[in-house]
Amino acid sequence: MTSIQVADEVFVAAAPSLAGAVVGDRARWRQWWPDLRLTVVEDRGDQGVRWTVAGPVEGTMEIWCEPCMDGFILHYYLHAEPSRPLPDGARERMDAVAELNRRRRIAGKEMSFHVKALLEGDREAGAPAASAAAGA
Repeated sequence: MTSIQVADEVFVAAAPSLAGAVVGDRARWRQWWPDLRLTVVEDRGDQGVRWTVAGPVEGTMEIWCEPCMDGFILHYYLHAEPSRPLPDGARERMDAVAELNRRRRIAGKEMSFHVKALLEGDREAGAPAASAAAGA
């Protein structure tokens, strides 16, 4: 088991066919994870992307866009290890790993809410999902 385990999901009320243009946009990756070097392992278009990750943490990361109702669920996964040495003391080591997990969870949540905001736009709660035809 890896030290850094992040799994998160958010529902995006937009056509699944819109996901690939946002999730696959390499310029956004640098915005979402400025300290990570990402290497694409699998580009699945509208279904998401898998990467290997290097930088302060090393491992694998994935965004999976699963069609659901009139939108999709954006799943985010990160499995990694710190690339820098951790403190020697048991308590300090636990605190350092907890902080790395916290930072990566926040980065993942910020990414997913950014995707949601981009694709849903100013859609009101309860309104129909953004459609591919509307060019959301």
